[in-house]
Amino acid sequence: MNRQIRHLGIVLFVLFTALFVQLNWLQVIDAHDLNNNPANSRAAVRDFIQPRGVIQTSDGAVLAQSVASNDAFKLQRQYPLGELFAHVTGFFSFTYGSEGAEREFNDELTGHVSGGGFNARDLLLPRDKTANVTLTLSNKLQQIASDGLGQRKGAVVALDPRNGAVLAMVDYPTYDPAALASHNQDAVRQSWTELNADTDKPLLPQTYRERFFPGSSFKVVTAATALATGTATITQPIYPNLTELPLPNAGGQTLANFGGERCGGPLPEALRVSCNTAFGQLGLDLGGAKLTAGAEAFGFNKVPPLDLPFGASSAFPPASAFDRDKPALAKSAIGQQDVSATPLEMALVAAGIGNNGVIMTPHVLAEVRDTDGNVVKGYDPKPWLTAVPAGVANTVRDMMVGVVNGGTGTAARIPGVTVAGKTGTAQTGNNTSHTWFISFAPAEAPRIAVAVIVENQPNVSEATGGTVAAPIAQAVMRAALGS
Repeated sequence: MNRQIRHLGIVLFVLFTALFVQLNWLQVIDAHDLNNNPANSRAAVRDFIQPRGVIQTSDGAVLAQSVASNDAFKLQRQYPLGELFAHVTGFFSFTYGSEGAEREFNDELTGHVSGGGFNARDLLLPRDKTANVTLTLSNKLQQIASDGLGQRKGAVVALDPRNGAVLAMVDYPTYDPAALASHNQDAVRQSWTELNADTDKPLLPQTYRERFFPGSSFKVVTAATALATGTATITQPIYPNLTELPLPNAGGQTLANFGGERCGGPLPEALRVSCNTAFGQLGLDLGGAKLTAGAEAFGFNKVPPLDLPFGASSAFPPASAFDRDKPALAKSAIGQQDVSATPLEMALVAAGIGNNGVIMTPHVLAEVRDTDGNVVKGYDPKPWLTAVPAGVANTVRDMMVGVVNGGTGTAARIPGVTVAGKTGTAQTGNNTSHTWFISFAPAEAPRIAVAVIVENQPNVSEATGGTVAAPIAQAVMRAALGS
């Protein structure tokens, strides 16, 4: 009998030990994974009914807010400006989680930030603790950029070169975040399915997640690299006037100028008219190691540290890719071949030239204030990369001024303001081209840098970026400068 009791005791001890271990495993070791498991509906409900602060622009426009709802979720997230800021705010959805600023600043919006000090009222009168997030973006500039782009597929990014603050970030097509924040889950799923089935990808923030051939806008990087490495000067001719450049080891293949035009000469002139043959030769003169290093100094092959989720890197081939493919050097030097860039990256290129060669870390956060109005979080501007020495940046700046004053970018002129810019036309292989314009102003002390891409334009020439994309950039710069 005693033996049976002893065996029973051992069994019970083992079972209790196993139970103790399992409980501790679930509550301690596995707690984080369980809490964040998408299948954990209780956690989803808890987060979804939690009060959230406001997201607003630097000029006071409310982009996201919570209002009372007459259902189990208690609060409904609203997006008063809808499609205009959709790719910045993102959405807060019970079914599909969160995106954009709603995701990036979730802790701030729900009050889980340090600072703000002790308030004795919280001991006597419990209250929801949230915080309001103010972004660096301007509603005014966002609307002007959106109006300029219209219903043409493309993107606009505007930055303050001095501190990296994002002033506008627009792309088309877009979507209404309210459709995904609805409490009607059947309607949410239908909207999600339709948005994902759309071949134009309206859910994709093209400004910082989509890459395109930068075309001739990349010639700014090539020119800066050539000057920084001593491969070229502003006075020596790059190559005699040509209509097409013979490419080495290419079986007779050539690199032609748009429309068979003849161009060449010193670097400032080649940039002013966006001469393909001259920059193709410059790429060959630079060689793979210098050209790749120059692109990477401007941020290619790196993900810009923007405070929005899932940013994409821009791409430039490794130096080894050119060892047996010299024609690719010439094509890469004019932003074609395997070169691709986000609109954000090309805005950073312009901003870096305008800011004496230093690219500041891009950011959308301005500040966070708690329920008492105290600033609990701000942003301290900091450099990201030094692309080129200041002297080189200033020389390229002057060449970009020439592009606007008397080259392919004259549509970006602003009366009384010196504007620096560069056009770009990138062939897509589908009988259309992406048209670009990158710029900053005032050139002497820039307060805004802009990159614009308008996709898949037909019947283009090298100057098309100046006629299609430059007017959009001009309107945004002019509004920002009050000119």
